[in-house]
Amino acid sequence: MSLIDPRAIIDPSARLADDVQVGPWSIIGANVEIGEGTVVGPHVIIKGPTRIGRNNRIYQFSSVGEDTPDLKYKGEDTRLVIGDNNIIREGVTIHRGTVQDRAETTIGDHNLLMAYVHVGHDCVIANHCILVNNASLAGHVHLNDWVILSGFTLVHQFCHLGAHSFSGMATAIGKDVPAYVTVFGNPAEARSMNFEGLRRRGFSNEAMQALRRAYKIVYRQGLTVELALAELAELAGEFPEVAVFRDSIQASSRGITR
Repeated sequence: MSLIDPRAIIDPSARLADDVQVGPWSIIGANVEIGEGTVVGPHVIIKGPTRIGRNNRIYQFSSVGEDTPDLKYKGEDTRLVIGDNNIIREGVTIHRGTVQDRAETTIGDHNLLMAYVHVGHDCVIANHCILVNNASLAGHVHLNDWVILSGFTLVHQFCHLGAHSFSGMATAIGKDVPAYVTVFGNPAEARSMNFEGLRRRGFSNEAMQALRRAYKIVYRQGLTVELALAELAELAGEFPEVAVFRDSIQASSRGITR
């Protein structure tokens, strides 16, 4: 029995692994590659060039790999690359890249994109991220591993969010968010670190205490970013977790959320 519903439309150039499932009324266009174990639900549109890895689940009414509406896009050959074990829920929109940046939108492994999430052109989502309903990424946004964006979070273009960072509901992010930091509000303000998430992921008490000290240095002592980074040097040398926090601040080009 075929795993592709006869009501689906598959371009002859698309390459689907033998066990890929495609539901009724889905359209898979030219230059699409889908790996083993991936399930595409009904009413899904996938446009190429797009490569989707193994064991992904794409739910109904999602639009994956469409052209970006960015006005500088003029039909160039750009890509979307999605890794393995991702869940893409109902109504998600994911656009390909632009030649003015990476020419590629990239999504890693083990991510959950909940209903009506939008991922703009040239975004990079690493691994184990969760984007809750209606979270939206403008173009060129980078999310590091384990980022969680609560519902209706908006992220401005070119922002970078560090590993394990967290946003509260309806947060508007216009600057970079350092690793581990929790932000809320419009505009976003730093409130604490994502210690609950760190506990769930097995961070030691000693590491979390060091991160508490590091957070206070950056956010509670009234220091400039440069002075705070200098103050972090010794602690970062002792705790690699603090080094990740420090490095994410040093790498910021937009300025950090404070």
